[in-house]
Amino acid sequence: MNPAAPSSPAPPESLGVLIGLVRSELVRAIEAELQASGVDLRFTQFLILKRLAMLGPMSASELARAVELDGGAMTRQLDQLEGRGLLRRHPHEQDRRALRIELTAAGDTLWRQMTPCNDRVLDAAQRALDPVERQHLHDYLERVLQALRDKT
Repeated sequence: MNPAAPSSPAPPESLGVLIGLVRSELVRAIEAELQASGVDLRFTQFLILKRLAMLGPMSASELARAVELDGGAMTRQLDQLEGRGLLRRHPHEQDRRALRIELTAAGDTLWRQMTPCNDRVLDAAQRALDPVERQHLHDYLERVLQALRDKT
């Protein structure tokens, strides 16, 4: 019989794995909060409405980049949300070939209903942090994002 080898502490998760796990938990928590509030949307649809509410009307390709979806997936999401009356596609003012996506009044109302869900999840995610630590975390993540986007 071999005696059990002493267990060593597990190594800490890599930054990439940790960020992925945090994102997964945020998605799960926001979807649960939306469902509990009677909002029948998946996280991606929530994110599309949030981006439109925060950034205003934009093209489908701009919106797809903003929520990290490919064109086909974005078209399906837009069809579903437009079918529910939450957004509309209308011709671009300067480019007849392009469409602009914007929230409808119903979409804006739903966004206002969802905002507290989003706030509750983000507050819960940061409950172990004091206000200074929350600001530091935000600053660190902004710097990591900028470093990853900086191609020079």
